[in-house]
Amino acid sequence: MSYLSFFLCLKYLRRRKIVFLSIAAVAMSCALLITVASLFTGFINAVENGVGEHMGDIVIAAPSGTKISGYDKLIDDLAAHPLIDGATAVLESQGLLHLPNGNVRAVRIWGIELPRRTQVSPVEEFLINPTPEGRSPSFALDTDGGELGGFVGIGVVAKPDDRTDEYDIAGVRSEFLGHKVTLTTGTVVDTASISAGAESASSGARFKRKTLKFSIANVVYSGMYEFDRNFVFLPISMLSEKLYPDRGNVAGMIQIRLSEAGQDKPIDEVVKEVEENVWLPFAKGRFNWARYAKVESSKKMQARLIAEYKKQMAMLMLIFGVVSGGVVILIFCIFYLIVMTKQKDIAIVKSCGLGSGAVATMFVLFGFAVGAAGSALGVGLGCLVTKNVNTVEQWISMALGLKIWKSSTYMFSRIPNEVDWTSVVWIVAAAVVAAGVGALIPAIAAARLKPVEILRYE
Repeated sequence: MSYLSFFLCLKYLRRRKIVFLSIAAVAMSCALLITVASLFTGFINAVENGVGEHMGDIVIAAPSGTKISGYDKLIDDLAAHPLIDGATAVLESQGLLHLPNGNVRAVRIWGIELPRRTQVSPVEEFLINPTPEGRSPSFALDTDGGELGGFVGIGVVAKPDDRTDEYDIAGVRSEFLGHKVTLTTGTVVDTASISAGAESASSGARFKRKTLKFSIANVVYSGMYEFDRNFVFLPISMLSEKLYPDRGNVAGMIQIRLSEAGQDKPIDEVVKEVEENVWLPFAKGRFNWARYAKVESSKKMQARLIAEYKKQMAMLMLIFGVVSGGVVILIFCIFYLIVMTKQKDIAIVKSCGLGSGAVATMFVLFGFAVGAAGSALGVGLGCLVTKNVNTVEQWISMALGLKIWKSSTYMFSRIPNEVDWTSVVWIVAAAVVAAGVGALIPAIAAARLKPVEILRYE
């Protein structure tokens, strides 16, 4: 009798056109949830990967007010480790950038090493003036004097178009490349003696201003708005000489890129390995603050922010899940209508020997079939929308003059459009189960029909 149930299920699925309304409802719900889950997960992954692209996999950060001197030896030790692909030093500061057009911008300053930084971050991919093939990115200007310049984020010198959210790359090249700019920065100098105590030492600190002039050698356009809007990149030797003229080259952090072997291992184990077997042996006898340095993964540095994003995603999925729960009610109504209008057919098949359990099974299978068909269609639709979401967003922008995705708001110039297949699996499973649940009560009602009462007047 199970074959008969399956045959009848296919018969109703094929001939009752109202069932397609249930399939469409399941498809729309699945497509909505898949699109939302994929876009939100893609955004979270883009934040993590974007930070990783700029800062590497692991960061060694000196405590506030201290610097890492003699870091070349540390970088050589790190590069020799089998779990590490490369490392580079960064000296960070804050400042005001005075642009040729009279604008003044607050910026974050990174003193970096070229070409060694290319082992940690794909610098060459971010420059609007491409590096000639076969050469590494450089701060060198196109002059005979061998003068060094600096890089600035594209958002520092220009604003994206309000309607298209795109930068005028050609205009930035012609207006800013090679032009002189002035950077005002400085260091905090402690004028109090060490024996004066923490309170008086704090009161004795003063800011010593430094002014640095350089030419813009290139402009950075990474697509990650926070970096493009705020950062200025200078040679670490230039920044060290200006801020700490008596200490040689110093760094505030060391950024590390792991090798394939390192990426295959749990990140916490690699961090511990780097700290205990590379950093502490190097720092021993050099820095009395070595134990207070932070050695952690770049993803862990963003853990609190990522956790908040995931909470927002969970709440949004819960809301859409509750809304999509209306599909269960819709399937219940449609199937109950089928049961009420097809009582005669049900009575006939029961009178021919089909048991109540088989009748109930028929309608439950009917519900699962609707869920499977709708979810399959929803997966296709959700993947199509997700993959082409940037094109859809551009169409809306052109048609309505409304820019939905702005890099200044969402951190990235493009919407992440990778399908989250993990979410697809549980959304499809939930859709099929929900459709089966929606058909359960009508299935019980169909099973309880008595052929004698229905056919007595036929």
